[in-house]
Amino acid sequence: MNRGKFSIGSWQKRCKLTQIRSNFMNYSNSCRLCIKPTRFRFHLHPLGAMLSCIRKPAGTSHLAIIGAARFCEQNMNLVTELERLADALEGEASDPAQISFASVAERIAKNLSVRSDEVAILGVSSRWQHLHFVVPEALKNVGFIPLSSKSALAARTTRDSRPEIINDFTSVKHASVFEGVKLAAEGAELIQKIISAPILSGDRVIGVIQISRKGANVKVSGPDFTSDDLGKVLALCKPLGKLLQRAISE
Repeated sequence: MNRGKFSIGSWQKRCKLTQIRSNFMNYSNSCRLCIKPTRFRFHLHPLGAMLSCIRKPAGTSHLAIIGAARFCEQNMNLVTELERLADALEGEASDPAQISFASVAERIAKNLSVRSDEVAILGVSSRWQHLHFVVPEALKNVGFIPLSSKSALAARTTRDSRPEIINDFTSVKHASVFEGVKLAAEGAELIQKIISAPILSGDRVIGVIQISRKGANVKVSGPDFTSDDLGKVLALCKPLGKLLQRAISE
């Protein structure tokens, strides 16, 4: 078999794919998240590294490539901020209550172009076998979601450790008790579209993040969520896992 550029030889003469992979591994501030059950894998890199590795398809302008790279870099900046916050708290014996998840949710909402009340972070209690709301704070004392629930999306996300995008959420059977709680001045709104993803600590699911679009109907709620949106959410799950680990109780 002709191995071509994959044959044994000097590193410099190997294929471009090998060079790009090596470059990816050399950036200390790159962030990698791998969810084994679903084989989702995302890499985030600095703007310079991304521009050097992106191959421009025919007919695609350089401005479009730069715009996409900067868009990804904005998400990476938030990931980096959360990583630094988690690392700073890791060596301290500080009160977990000092972590302002409301502020974290606001940053995530801005990054994903949703409202702050459309960001939910839930923690898993292994002892009581349920999920409890960390944010929004208005839902903290409303109740819990049993991990055994067949109708709650968050419970399914926890059990399956599998992220989902649902852009017709009102047509899917789901637990809606928490949607009836007034979170904004406009009053309670139905969730029309949602991303639900597991938050991991190692290989263990310790929480769930859900990003939604609410409204009176699907048309006014905003654009559909895409795989790019899911990639941004999954990238945030790694530092969120470090922060949430300090806040949840077993």
